[in-house]
Amino acid sequence: MSDVTPTILVVDDEKSIRNSLRDILEFEDYSVVEASNGQKVFELLEDSIDVDLMLLDIKMKGMDGMEILTKLREQKYSFPVIMISGHGNIEIAVKATKKGAFDFIEKPPDLNRLLVSVRNALDQHRLSKENQSMKSRLPEVPEIIGESKAIQQIKSAIEKVAKTSSRVMVTGENGTGKELVARWIHKKSSRYSNPFVEVNCAAIPADLLESELFGHEEGAFTGASSQRIGKFEQADGGTLFLDEVGDMSMDAQAKVLRALEENAIIRVGGTQKISVDVRVISATNKKLLEEIEEGNFREDLYHRLNVIPIEVPPLRERREDISLLADSWLDHLAQKDIVFSGISFTEEALNELKTKQWSGNVRELQNAIERLGLLVDGSKITKKDVQDLTFTGNRGDEGIDNLVNEISEFKDFKESAERLFLIQKLEDHDWNISKTAKAIDIQRSHMYTKMKKYDINR
Repeated sequence: MSDVTPTILVVDDEKSIRNSLRDILEFEDYSVVEASNGQKVFELLEDSIDVDLMLLDIKMKGMDGMEILTKLREQKYSFPVIMISGHGNIEIAVKATKKGAFDFIEKPPDLNRLLVSVRNALDQHRLSKENQSMKSRLPEVPEIIGESKAIQQIKSAIEKVAKTSSRVMVTGENGTGKELVARWIHKKSSRYSNPFVEVNCAAIPADLLESELFGHEEGAFTGASSQRIGKFEQADGGTLFLDEVGDMSMDAQAKVLRALEENAIIRVGGTQKISVDVRVISATNKKLLEEIEEGNFREDLYHRLNVIPIEVPPLRERREDISLLADSWLDHLAQKDIVFSGISFTEEALNELKTKQWSGNVRELQNAIERLGLLVDGSKITKKDVQDLTFTGNRGDEGIDNLVNEISEFKDFKESAERLFLIQKLEDHDWNISKTAKAIDIQRSHMYTKMKKYDINR
């Protein structure tokens, strides 16, 4: 729609009104089609005219606007409809909205009010079409692999929770698959045909997060050259996934809390409340109760988000799933790249994988499988192949003991231990250098210097 002039169907039994609306809309470079009654509307639609928006009068002879709106929704037409009436009152406006109208405007329409409503309706329709287009190109949501008791409990919880609109908080370490749980909740819900919109709260600067979530009006701040629709509006009717919610600033937390309480948002620089129907799923690797105690997270927001908690266990607590995960990921790689075709694990190799610590969880396991598949001689990944692989993510005494046994000079040991520490912390923060530097309390420039010194690359 961005490259094609939007088409607006104006429906009114008064020719003078249709002419006035046509003049206004064509001046704004919209394409206008007219209909004087309900019968003409459906004749045009049956002729496969591509309508992006309809302006619909309520009081008309024959089939009135409410009847037309009802029939449009029954026949699954998805374009937005703005109702126009010279006999407007709150009761009629509420009734029209319940039947699926985008907005309600009284006659004679205020020019600015009309054009703002038209732009908003077209923006929403464009986003909806883009989302459907993306959804058709996206692969299916990957299966949650595992037969452990913990994974079976998570799958059972998803089945129960998905049928509701209750908010869910998914907790667990980095790399455990929290986003996958959120996507399955959305997929099994009645909202699946609507958007799944993800926001990584840790990746967006605090001063931009509010605009990202709620959108902004043109001129709201320096650089806001046009109106922007935020993630809450984009997710209307669907699911909003707030990833790394524990990293959200206190100011943003307050505004998210208000949006959840009122089921409405106000764009940055705007004054109009915009109703949104959004199911919120949040995720964090932080212990939010401790963050509350330290004054870093709002307790009232925590209780709003944590209606149904789901904890995803670390891989080291469900080692029985490692064989299934390893085989499954190797099959996945083989489907994408012929290089991995025909490669498989020996039973001893799979058992060896189970002995590792996997502090980076499923993400680290997947990286290790890919390295093994690329480096193996022949078609079988053996126990020795696994033993020879450097598992930079393993934490604890195992890595330190190896250094103690292999290195005799204190200076060399100190540098090797520092390298191991930095790699571990980078794995913990998904190789986000800024977050890692903040977590270990060193300057980001110092972090880059260390990485260059120890030849650390992802």
